[in-house]
Amino acid sequence: MKLGFSSYSLQGAINSKKMTILDVIQWVADQGGEHVEIVPIGFNLVEDVSLADAIRQKAEEAGIAISSYAIGANFLTDYENEIERVKMEVAIAHRLGVKLMRHDVAWKAPDKISIRDFEQDLPRMAEACRTIADYAAQFDIVTSVENHGYYVQASDRVQRLINKVDKENFKTTLDTGNFLCVDEDPISAVKKNISYASMVHVKDFYRRTSSLGLGEGWFPTSSGNYLRGAITGHGDINLPEVLKVIKHSGYDSYISIEFEGMEDCEKAAKISFDNVRRIWDAV
Repeated sequence: MKLGFSSYSLQGAINSKKMTILDVIQWVADQGGEHVEIVPIGFNLVEDVSLADAIRQKAEEAGIAISSYAIGANFLTDYENEIERVKMEVAIAHRLGVKLMRHDVAWKAPDKISIRDFEQDLPRMAEACRTIADYAAQFDIVTSVENHGYYVQASDRVQRLINKVDKENFKTTLDTGNFLCVDEDPISAVKKNISYASMVHVKDFYRRTSSLGLGEGWFPTSSGNYLRGAITGHGDINLPEVLKVIKHSGYDSYISIEFEGMEDCEKAAKISFDNVRRIWDAV
């Protein structure tokens, strides 16, 4: 297992201008991280390829790997142009030297995410993912969909898409926390999908029920419960059991800490990192 951080964990520091993405890479190395996952929020590597080169050079200097490149996408809007845009991002992933890349697939309004809608959209989503995977194959890059964004988030939907695409280099970035967004038990969902994983995010949430909402920091699940990002190991997910499932599955590749809570991001991400390392060694 190679433990590191998603740059998204330090997004608060990036947004406040306390850190640049190059500072984040050094910070990851200073904490003992073995890799960094690049999430281009607050910067655009297609528009600034020199920054992509600087990121790769900085990671080499810091002695850590760049594990993955993770971007957003929605193939249910401007289909052809979105495919071409994501292809340009694949070229950036190659420039970064990564062999793993996550792209989103679709986002829809909450009242348009039924299984019926999903099955109707599945051929179009699968064809787009297949096209991107074929393009990425020339660079020996494995593309993936994350359980992310309500519409393609439940474990069965992720599997349906992967099997429909039917490409060796199309898998899933498995996020241990995101299954809660569609009110699916993380332990059972991880058991279902770990064999499809090319990358793992370890995330934790506080989970509550409320008829009135819970205010700042909380967001609703698909069934009307509420979640708030937590320091990994401090939330309501049974992290020891989840990590046990991952470890005993034989998965032995990159794991990223992905913190998105309200606490100071540097402190919270480091505590999350230490908790995951400790629990992984114990289970």
